[in-house]
Amino acid sequence: MKAPCRTICWTPKKGVGLEHLLLRERAADSVVLAFDDTHGPFRLTYRLNWEDSWQLRDAELVVATDRFTRSLDLQTDGKGHWRHRGGADIEDLDGCLDIDIWPTPFTNTFPIRRALLEVGERRQFRMAWICAPELTVQAQAQAYTRLADRLYLFEALDGSGFAAELSVDEDCIVLDYAGLFRRVPDDAWGST
Repeated sequence: MKAPCRTICWTPKKGVGLEHLLLRERAADSVVLAFDDTHGPFRLTYRLNWEDSWQLRDAELVVATDRFTRSLDLQTDGKGHWRHRGGADIEDLDGCLDIDIWPTPFTNTFPIRRALLEVGERRQFRMAWICAPELTVQAQAQAYTRLADRLYLFEALDGSGFAAELSVDEDCIVLDYAGLFRRVPDDAWGST
């Protein structure tokens, strides 16, 4: 990464919202303002910590709507075993090495950074997929194919047929998630 702390923002390509992420070495702290067709507007905050190899260690998430507040606090050993912090193991997530949180493009960085794919290479991953605002968590199969130096194809292997191209910066952090998110340019608020 370029600096000890980076501020990164994304906006959805459809609708309204904003994500404001503070990225540090081995940690991220983010606030997502989003809209869900069922629950209306919601606020998602999440904190992630990982090792130098981009292997996630823990995740803390909180969602607030006008009707409820929910939290989820997970730990992983980096070998595919997950548990609620201070609680029970989550056997359904056995084998998941990475996390994918909806609605943020940031968590796509984990498998891209860890796998170091060659151009043309495709790899499948078992992800701990978290969906906000409900904060449900389940295992989900996904695939990434490196199409070019800074371009990847993401595929959800859940039978939905969803796929999207992801352009990334030099740190493998999403710039553009086709059809869903675009990063606000750093110079939009005068930072360097």
